[in-house]
Amino acid sequence: MGESIDHERLQMLRFNAYAADTVRELERPLLDDGVPLMRMAAAAAAHEAKRMLGAQGVALEDADVVVLAGAGDNGGDGLFAAAQLAGEDARVTVVAVGRGLHDAGFAAFAHSGGRVLVLDPEAEIPGCVTGFSAGEAGERLRVAVDLVNQADLVMDAMTGIGVSGALHGIAATLTSALLDSWGIDGRTGSETIQDHPGERPLVLAVDTPSGIGVDDGTLPGPYLTADRTVMFGALKPCAMLPPAAYACGKVTLVDFGFDIDEAEPAAEMMDADLASSAILVPSVHDMKYTRGVVGLVTGSTRYPGAAVLGTSAAARSGIGMVRYLGPQRAQDLVLQALPEAVIGKGHVNAWVVGSGVPASTDTADGDDIQRETITRLLAHYALTDESGTNDDGGNAAMKDTHPDAMPPIVVDAGALDLLPARVPGNVVITPHAGELAGLLTRLDAINGPVTADQVMSAPVRYAQLAHERTGATVVLKGAISVIAGTDPYDNNRTRTLLCGRAPAWLGTAGAGDVLAGMIGALLSQSDVSGSPDDTPAVADTVAAAVYLHGLAAAIASHATQCGWRAPEIYGAGERNTGYVAGEPIIASDVIRVIPQAIAKLIG
Repeated sequence: MGESIDHERLQMLRFNAYAADTVRELERPLLDDGVPLMRMAAAAAAHEAKRMLGAQGVALEDADVVVLAGAGDNGGDGLFAAAQLAGEDARVTVVAVGRGLHDAGFAAFAHSGGRVLVLDPEAEIPGCVTGFSAGEAGERLRVAVDLVNQADLVMDAMTGIGVSGALHGIAATLTSALLDSWGIDGRTGSETIQDHPGERPLVLAVDTPSGIGVDDGTLPGPYLTADRTVMFGALKPCAMLPPAAYACGKVTLVDFGFDIDEAEPAAEMMDADLASSAILVPSVHDMKYTRGVVGLVTGSTRYPGAAVLGTSAAARSGIGMVRYLGPQRAQDLVLQALPEAVIGKGHVNAWVVGSGVPASTDTADGDDIQRETITRLLAHYALTDESGTNDDGGNAAMKDTHPDAMPPIVVDAGALDLLPARVPGNVVITPHAGELAGLLTRLDAINGPVTADQVMSAPVRYAQLAHERTGATVVLKGAISVIAGTDPYDNNRTRTLLCGRAPAWLGTAGAGDVLAGMIGALLSQSDVSGSPDDTPAVADTVAAAVYLHGLAAAIASHATQCGWRAPEIYGAGERNTGYVAGEPIIASDVIRVIPQAIAKLIG
């Protein structure tokens, strides 16, 4: 099956996710034609279960498997898979968490000779004891927890894409009891079962892990984190959107042959093909000015290193020139590290401001000049009647220029509190969760303070909210970064991209300064790349820079681990068996290999 998938379809399957309603629409024609999707799903789930057991050295005939089954089609997938495993001599117990079980799936499992444990006293399942007392219900719950903890593998088929919101009823009670037995606080998402190896069985999620937000990627209540998820037909948004994506473990996608060509994805992950399209490969006719010029107002007397990192990263990202504006100490260090840099005002195709500039609450003598320069520059981007009439901030051509016609500008770190209330989409802000929380609080975006924990619990929602409130293109940095900007084909629609290319080693001082410089560099190339019709959307260019940043970090650290891993395609012969942790890096290491990362993308 895998060999027949062409490259374009493969890319669509691996890097696009579709909302639950869209998936139902995509599967309807196949169901109407009698395609046995449930049997196909069950066969794939059973195959993945055997594969996981085999990787642990457990023979199927020696394996204890527990299937947590709900009453719907997801439970039916699990029951058919359970029947197959039991038919191959595994010891399989189904724990029924609802008041019923899928009829055909239950019949197949009963025929295989497996056992069923019913938890709901009001259940109506043929041949099973029901109507038991509350005391016995409690004892059955304890037995279910013990069965799970003694199993070699648990198949989670409690809920599928038809359930939204937090788990409730017996499914929630069982999940909470299991998490308690594993010493995990399932309410916060701060720990997962992958943080506790050896303390619980392997978990295989059927289509989606139970308890996560399928469409919004949130964790609204107790949930089961999977070691592996076997997902059917198309990726669901939870496979990409943090924090739920971290609960899916490794994902295997079963391609049912959905007609996805015209389907609108709910989430898109940046990949190498998209990232490479944002890199301008020079021609023999190019010169430094036609390859892009970036101006940086970064660093300060107190934090001059940020200026060095940002200018060095920009210079190595394929542009023609770097201009730098800053205090004397920072200028000296920039020229020492990058003698090609030009100090002072002049024409630029993009700006980078704020990296290493103290925030308003942390200024000191000698640092205010950077904030003053940035304030004057950002005034040109304010969408008011007065915009574009202040001091030129280093680019004389900007006088009386409408904000939309200004060069793209990257607003980082200490400049975020200087951002005007409303700006065009060529303004890019690059906060981490705490900085975005501070910005949204200043804007009173939700009629009250916003915390970093709130942002991390729903990063896509808050990144989109920041874009909608300010108009800026937002880069919310994280293991899976969220980029939210204006859709170039529909100004009333937010374009959201995700990028999880970087290894964990990139969480190091100065990495954000490097990223800001790289974003500025790619935006400057976009500014000189040709007609507006040929210019990528700002969000796409920014996401490409985030991808390139992560790729450079992976090269520098020799790590194959990253924030998000594309799914395997079932039957295609590929295997995500693990990752190489690599070695520690510093921000300067990332800068050093940026040219290698570019060469890898365009080669």
